[in-house]
Amino acid sequence: MGRAVCVLLLASCLPTFTLAAEAPSSRAELLAVYQEAVAHNSDLAAARDDFAARQEAIPQARANLLPTISTSASMESTRLVRDAPALARDRSGTTYQANLKQPLFNAEFWFGFKAARASTAQAALELSAKEQALILKSAEAYFEILRASDDFAASQAEEIAFKQQLDQAQGRLKGGMSSITDVYDAQTAFDTAQANRKLAERKVDDAYEKLVQLTNHDYASIEGIEHQLPVLAPMPADARTWVDAAVQQNLSMLASNYAVQAAEQTVNARIADHAPTLNAVASYKKGDNDSFGYSNPSDFGLDGYRGNVAQSSIALEVDIPIYSGGRTSSQARESSRRLDQSQDQRETQRRQVVLDTRNYYRAVNSDIEQIEARRKTIISGQGSLKASKVGADVGTRNTVDVLNAQRQLFTAVRDYNNARYDYILDTLRLKQAAGTLSPADLQELARYLKADYDPQRDFLPPELNNQG
Repeated sequence: MGRAVCVLLLASCLPTFTLAAEAPSSRAELLAVYQEAVAHNSDLAAARDDFAARQEAIPQARANLLPTISTSASMESTRLVRDAPALARDRSGTTYQANLKQPLFNAEFWFGFKAARASTAQAALELSAKEQALILKSAEAYFEILRASDDFAASQAEEIAFKQQLDQAQGRLKGGMSSITDVYDAQTAFDTAQANRKLAERKVDDAYEKLVQLTNHDYASIEGIEHQLPVLAPMPADARTWVDAAVQQNLSMLASNYAVQAAEQTVNARIADHAPTLNAVASYKKGDNDSFGYSNPSDFGLDGYRGNVAQSSIALEVDIPIYSGGRTSSQARESSRRLDQSQDQRETQRRQVVLDTRNYYRAVNSDIEQIEARRKTIISGQGSLKASKVGADVGTRNTVDVLNAQRQLFTAVRDYNNARYDYILDTLRLKQAAGTLSPADLQELARYLKADYDPQRDFLPPELNNQG
């Protein structure tokens, strides 16, 4: 063979199952995908509806502290009968009444209002955490397509390379220069590569389907990421600093803090059920004299009066709870256990945040090392393949040596691309754990998108392609 590295075949040389390249203008880019997810993701829409519903806890709790006003009207007809001496009297009339009640002291209502405010703040942070998670989900879905597309391109090139080895082995067998064993080895390698290519093609389709699920939008193709994307270590270069920031800023961690506050105020509210309450009560009543039913109307000079009368009153009402069958004490115990539960859940969340932050910090640094190591492995693999082919031509190597060198080279190519995409996603995950992930991070990545990215041509860095 004139070329040592089969991964460098031009797109025009690929078989008919090659993906058709589309015009750059028809390709979706990262920010557009994220915006589609924000606009059409059903999980986020449900989270927003849930937050809007949970917001109503504040006006509902505040209503307990505000005056309540009620009005009523009644029509009444009454007949009084006395046995001896026999006497019957009919009385009827219409009454209109208005009542106002203003709580002056009610500790349960006040603590309930504070619990509602803390619960609403928790809901707001949980929504923000889900919005932030959608940034990462969009990036994961996007770059998993690129990962699968690069793997598919490598599988196509690998299949072609092994087909060439098979053809050469068959040609040498006909010329009496090799044995049937070389043909069988090459055939096995080609069949395996063909099966791997079909599997890789399916994974590309699966990756696109996940993006459809996320955005409710069909995509024919997306823009790829340049190999010149800067690979930088996390700053600051100290895991402890990242962990401290995460504990202070992680949105789920902040939400769990408010969950504890809400539980604390709920405990106070349940305990306050034992306390007296004080209300100001005002009422106004107007109607026929008969409808008022005074026991002795003559006291008011109303004996025999059939016209309208009015009655108004202002009072202070004190309610002292004494015994409610044990319900109040039981509710206090329940809320206390709920507080313990929220504190335990906060501790679990804190440990998870610490664990994730440390793991992602190490992962990013490891990814950086992997990218450089895999790049070197590709270069050495190219040299090894070239030397194996030359050795096979002069008789110092056999077909198996060439096939193994090709496998190692394509494995190095896949590992290199996996390390690239792992670095991108692990960096975003680290920022999410630290609570700093934002759409600006996607915008920064979008600067390195390549509108004419073609996996069959670009799944290797240009400088490594040129070495072919």
